[in-house]
Amino acid sequence: MTWEEEEEDTTAYKVVVNHEEQYSIWPVDRENPAGWRDGGKQGTKAECLSHIEQVWTDMRPLSVRRQMEEGGPAERG
Repeated sequence: MTWEEEEEDTTAYKVVVNHEEQYSIWPVDRENPAGWRDGGKQGTKAECLSHIEQVWTDMRPLSVRRQMEEGGPAERG
């Protein structure tokens, strides 16, 4: 482990969500990346990751979930 990794991360983060309902974290003081919106949680990295773990229970992208609900093929190829 390097000294940089040992330093405490004091960055304030927010949860962001894209159009496929995939989650990530992003520094609060930065504009959201293109295609991502606020996901309703801000805090430490650990707090935001814990929130994601609680709410993101189905890792499949939204388009795949919808396709499977409609009885379509899960994969095309």
